[in-house]
Amino acid sequence: MSAAIGRRLVGEFVGTAFLLAAVVGSGIMAENLTDDVGLQLLQNAFATAGVLGALILAFAAVSGAHFNPAVTLCDLALGGIDRVTAAWYVVVQVVGAIVGVIAANVMFDLPAVEWSTKDRSANHLVFAEGVATLGLLLVIFLVVRAGNAQTVAFSVAGYIAGAYYFTSSTSFANPAVTVGRMFSDTFAGIEPAGVPLFVVAQVVAVGVGVALIRFLTPVEQPVPASAPVHTDATES
Repeated sequence: MSAAIGRRLVGEFVGTAFLLAAVVGSGIMAENLTDDVGLQLLQNAFATAGVLGALILAFAAVSGAHFNPAVTLCDLALGGIDRVTAAWYVVVQVVGAIVGVIAANVMFDLPAVEWSTKDRSANHLVFAEGVATLGLLLVIFLVVRAGNAQTVAFSVAGYIAGAYYFTSSTSFANPAVTVGRMFSDTFAGIEPAGVPLFVVAQVVAVGVGVALIRFLTPVEQPVPASAPVHTDATES
């Protein structure tokens, strides 16, 4: 493995870890500050979107700031990243997500690992995850293909903040985020049994997203892997 690839993988690991620390940590803080669920969601959405935008700006030139296996798989299908690198990206994203959640738990004096008991397995929530993920991918890749890669951070942050509210699932939109969040029995958690359903919906959204992106923005050359395409996400 080259030093350049190693740097990209470290960037994905660190960025994803901080993203999950923000998602889960802000959820815990919100629960500590108020009993109003609506206000808790607002605080969680605001903190997540803000940190996500900042992380994309910071890591775009390092790794592309994917922080999300769905984004990486979409980039792979569109020719922006090779299979081996994509596989490593997914691995470090998932590991980074788990580390970030553990860090959030520890920061708030909770057990480092505590399986979530929050049931999110209802069919309408699973469908919402597909919608949330598809929207995120369209925002990222259509913005990049329009030649506006420098605005991706703001576009993604805005989308995620809104998707917390217009999707019933509160827009996880990210398989690594989904896996990581089962390790915290807090506001942003998800019961382990619901994780496979969310991930399947997110992966299906990748397939639909790739087809739509190719149709809407046919290009002769693939988006370069170094373009700041990314995550989300996020989510709660």
